[in-house]
Amino acid sequence: MPTLTWLDRELAVKAAEGVPFRVLDFDPKLSAGDPVADNLIIQGDNLDAVKAVTPYFAGRVKCFAIDGPYNTKSAFEHYDDNLEHSTWLSMMYPRLELMRDLLAEDGSIWVCIDDNEAHYLKVIMDEVFGRKNFVANVVWQKRTSPDARIDLGDAHDNILVYGRDKSRTTFNRVMLDPSQRSGFKNPDNDPRGPWASTDFSAQGWRPNQMYKIVTPGGGEYEPPPGRCWVNTEDIYRELCADNRMWFGKDGHARPRVKLFLAESEGIRSWTWWPHPEVGHNQEAKKEINGLFGADTAFETPKPERLFRRVIEIATNPGDIVCDPFLGSGTTAAVAHKMGRRYIGIEMGEHAVTHCVPRLKKVVEGEQGGISKLVNWQGGGGFRFARLGPPIFTPDGSIHPDIRFSTLAAHVWFSDTHTAWTGGARAVAASSTLLGIHNNTAYYLLFNGILGDKRPLAGNVLNAVTFRHLPPHAGPKIVYGEACQWGSDRLRRENIEFRKIPHGLKVR
Repeated sequence: MPTLTWLDRELAVKAAEGVPFRVLDFDPKLSAGDPVADNLIIQGDNLDAVKAVTPYFAGRVKCFAIDGPYNTKSAFEHYDDNLEHSTWLSMMYPRLELMRDLLAEDGSIWVCIDDNEAHYLKVIMDEVFGRKNFVANVVWQKRTSPDARIDLGDAHDNILVYGRDKSRTTFNRVMLDPSQRSGFKNPDNDPRGPWASTDFSAQGWRPNQMYKIVTPGGGEYEPPPGRCWVNTEDIYRELCADNRMWFGKDGHARPRVKLFLAESEGIRSWTWWPHPEVGHNQEAKKEINGLFGADTAFETPKPERLFRRVIEIATNPGDIVCDPFLGSGTTAAVAHKMGRRYIGIEMGEHAVTHCVPRLKKVVEGEQGGISKLVNWQGGGGFRFARLGPPIFTPDGSIHPDIRFSTLAAHVWFSDTHTAWTGGARAVAASSTLLGIHNNTAYYLLFNGILGDKRPLAGNVLNAVTFRHLPPHAGPKIVYGEACQWGSDRLRRENIEFRKIPHGLKVR
């Protein structure tokens, strides 16, 4: 497959491997609502932050919805959106790699970008996610009228869509909005309620779908040139018997199929998203000005309706949405109102000055953006965290501030390459068993987990600590500071002992 070459490409390709795992330091004062909410707002460089959450969320994020820096040679107050081209590519590549590790097998990533970098981004996303996993390039109409200052002004942005595994990627239909629902009528008083009709012909030629139809009013119809009927004649007769065909009020019109509003599961989306359906730049500016005031708002926000469409198609309630370029907090706000869990990452001070106040208003039930469309009344919560120190110091030892749950998540992920279901919160104080993966049990003796803080006691594998390990009939891997057993005893107990920190993968 062709690859893109730029200055410092080799460094960019290897950058993700060298990112250390860091601690998340939670700040209750900047958190809001439910104190045990799964929603996270993280302040810090998104390269470090995505790596930091990997032990907890690898393979669990259903959707990345991203409005990152466009590299448009413009200077914005809240972003350096004026990066040199090769620097921009080197910034995006390792972040995309780490995002791929978080993405669920049936998940998808949606990246907003304009024409300035869209085609280069497409090539590096082909490389990171695989060209076969490219789904579509959605075109969003961001303007309502041409820019009078430019001879050929841009009217759209692109949204590049990839699946982690396209063959397993799942998408939902788009629910009908009020204007679309208004198109359903009931002119024949059908007891099933309002309906809309669609053409009964389809492209192509199929011998068993080329029959003549005689309508109740006596009209005779053959399929239009180059087309056939949608169904075979026997299915057509079943539709007629069920009063699902429409021939006009007089019974003479060309046949159409009735689709009932009560049976509608929504409509399939396509790659053209006009502004009446998903909003435009002016709508986004009004939303952001209403939240923060015109003097402190972002220059290039996206409307909440745009991200509602993405999240509606790509996720279901309870799924995890992630935006590593959170900006003013739009993705998190929309995900919150739609009943999704979320991870939002923002490096600048506006993580505190914009994202936190906005999401606190969401928890309180603010009625801007999509609130009325989804009947948002408030509730839920989020936790705010900053990036803390790396788990490992430069000499490879464990940082003295690391607690059991943090190291447990790292041990589990580094060995199984899956997220630790113990979560980011502390586990029960007496639990040394991290879990069982492929019939192997993983244990961690660290930080006095058994109640004995002495280095040569609770953190050492011996006869005493062994009795406290939850039993498992299969292979066992035990991490600890030391082991007092010889190889014969370990073999009899089916244990592989790994000394910390040397037995751990430090990156």
